[in-house]
Amino acid sequence: MAAPLRRPAAAGYRRCVLAAAILISAVAVMFAVVDPDPVTSRLLFSSSSSSSIAPASSRGPEQVNSFSPPSPESKLEDSDAERRDFSNGDLKAPPLQSEEQVDTDAERRDSSNEDLKAPPLQSEEQVDSETEERNSTSEVLKEATLQSEPIIEAKERDSSGEYVAIPPSQSPELTISSSEMSKAKENFLRFAGEDSSQPEVPVRTDGNEVKSSNGDIGLRPLQPEKPVSLMTATDQELIFAKEEIGRAPVISDDPDLYAPLFRNVAVFKRSYELMERTLKVYIYRDGRKPIFHTPFFKGIYASEGWFLKLMEANTQFVVKDPNKAHLFFLPYSARQLEETLYKPDSHNLRPLAVFLKNYIDGISVKYPFWNRTRGADHFLVACHDWGPYTTKLHEELRKNAIKALCNADLSEGFVQGKDVSLPETNIRNPRRPLRGVGGKPVSRRSILAFFAGNLHGRVRPILLEYWSGKDEDMKIYGPLPPRVSRKMSYIEHMKSSKFCICPMGYEVNSPRIVEAIYYECVPVIIADNFVLPFDDVLDWSRFSVVVAEKDIPNLKDILMKISPREYATMQNNVKRVQRHFLWHQRPVKYDIFHMILHSIWFSRLNQIQVQG
Repeated sequence: MAAPLRRPAAAGYRRCVLAAAILISAVAVMFAVVDPDPVTSRLLFSSSSSSSIAPASSRGPEQVNSFSPPSPESKLEDSDAERRDFSNGDLKAPPLQSEEQVDTDAERRDSSNEDLKAPPLQSEEQVDSETEERNSTSEVLKEATLQSEPIIEAKERDSSGEYVAIPPSQSPELTISSSEMSKAKENFLRFAGEDSSQPEVPVRTDGNEVKSSNGDIGLRPLQPEKPVSLMTATDQELIFAKEEIGRAPVISDDPDLYAPLFRNVAVFKRSYELMERTLKVYIYRDGRKPIFHTPFFKGIYASEGWFLKLMEANTQFVVKDPNKAHLFFLPYSARQLEETLYKPDSHNLRPLAVFLKNYIDGISVKYPFWNRTRGADHFLVACHDWGPYTTKLHEELRKNAIKALCNADLSEGFVQGKDVSLPETNIRNPRRPLRGVGGKPVSRRSILAFFAGNLHGRVRPILLEYWSGKDEDMKIYGPLPPRVSRKMSYIEHMKSSKFCICPMGYEVNSPRIVEAIYYECVPVIIADNFVLPFDDVLDWSRFSVVVAEKDIPNLKDILMKISPREYATMQNNVKRVQRHFLWHQRPVKYDIFHMILHSIWFSRLNQIQVQG
C-alpha cells in the first residue's frame, strides 16, 4: 500500500514563497524600466483612460518609445470652459476632449468633411505638479494654445432644434482635389501651429487693388487665408465671384444705373449681379428680446432697425441651413442695447460691451461657424453712436467681424475695406418712410447754405462762431428759432437751399447727409476721418462737397467757387443717387437695403483669400 502524502516541510514552504516574491519583484522591475513615469503608468492602467490610450501591445515599438506624458502647457483650466457662458445662461462650454484621441484622427477625418473638422482639444489629464512648474514660458504657450483652439465639428439642427454632428455622408461637398484632401491633416496642423494668433484682416489700400480692364475695382488681390484643403464650398463660391468681378467687361453706361455716380459702374453691376445670384446669409436665432430681433423703425437710428426687419423677412438671401451661408448676421440692436442696459448719466458703457462679448462667446461655443474664420464672415449692423464701443471687449469681434456702422470713424477703429459705413436715416413716419421726399428746382433755391441743429460736438460751435448771423447768404443757426420756423420749417429750408451743411455731432456721422439727399440739396460734409456710406462703390465728389474742419472759415468761398453749371450737374446727381438711399416696405433693386447688403458682401470678398 502506498505511503500517504505528507505536507512539505516548513523550510520548503518558505522557499516556495520566497521564489514567488522574487518573481513578482522581477516583473515589477521590468515594467518600471519600460515605463518609469508614474503619470504614464496611471494613463496606461487606469480604467478611466483606457478608452483614450491604446494598450502598448497594440502600438508599434516606435510609438511606445516615443510616448511622453502631457506637458504642463497642454493642461487647460476648468475655468476656461466655465468662462464662456452665454449671457442668458442657457449656453455652457462643452467638456474638453482628450488629446490622446489623435491616434484615431485618421478614421475620424474623412475626405468629405476635412475642412470642417479639426484635431481634438488638448487633454485635461492630471499632471504631477511636483515634477514641473508653470513658468512664464509655459503660460505663454498655454495662451497660444487657447488662441489657436481648433474648430468643432460641423453641425446641423435635429428635430428638437438643437445642433448635432453632421454624418460624413451629409457633409458639404468641397470643390477640391483628392490629392489636396490627403494632405488636409498636415496642412491644418501647419496652419494652426505656426501662428496661433489671428492675422490682421486685410484692408484695401491705394495702389494695391485688383485691376480689371475697366480700372480699379476696390478688391484686394487673392492671398493665402487658409490652406486650400480647408476651403469650404461657400469659400470657393466667393473666390469664383471675386475672380468674375476682376473680369468685368468695360462699360461706360448702363440703362439701370447712372454711371457718373460710381467709381466703376461695370464692377458694381457685376458684383451686384453675383450677389443676387450667389449670396446666402444665416441669421442667428439666439438672443433675447428686446436686444435681439426687436428693431426700432423711427428716429435717427432707424437704419439698423429697418435693415434687421427687412433681412429677417427676406427669402432670397436668407437660408435656414447655416452650412450653405457665406455670411452670418448677428441680429442685435445697438439702440435696444443702450435702451436696456445703459444707466443714465453713468457714463459707463462696459455693461453693453460685456453683454455682447458674452453673446459672441456663447455662439462660438454652441456653433462651429464663428471659429472657422474667427468671425471674419460674421457681420453686425449698428447705427447708434455707441455701436463701435459695444465691440471693444471681444478681440475677434472688434478685429475680424464686418461692422456696418453709422459711426464710421477712422480714428476710432473703423477699418476701411473691411467695415461698412451705414447711412444714418431719420425716419419720421415708419408707415410712410418716403413721405416728403423731393425738393424745389434749382431756380427756386434762394438760400446758398443752411444749417440748424444742436451745438454738440467739436465742429458745430466753430461753424456758428464764424457764420451765424454773419452773412445773409449763409443761414446758419443753432436750434431753429421759433420766429424763423413759423415762416419756414426745417424741411422747407432744406428744400429751398442750394447747399445743406452737414457738420458732425458728437460723432462723425449725421442724419443730415441723407436728409439733404432726400430733399435734393447738395450735402456739404464737415467731419474729418469720416468714411462716407457706400464709399466702396459711389463717387461722392459727383454729388457732394467735403470740407475739412480747418477750412470752416473759408466755407462760403469754397461754395462760391462752384459754378452754376457745376452746381446744376451736382444737384441733378443728388436726385439720381437718391434711389440708393430710400427705404421701402418691400425692398426694390438698388435701394438702401440692397446697397447695405452689397457693401457687406463686397467687404467679405475683399477679405476672402486663397493660396497662390
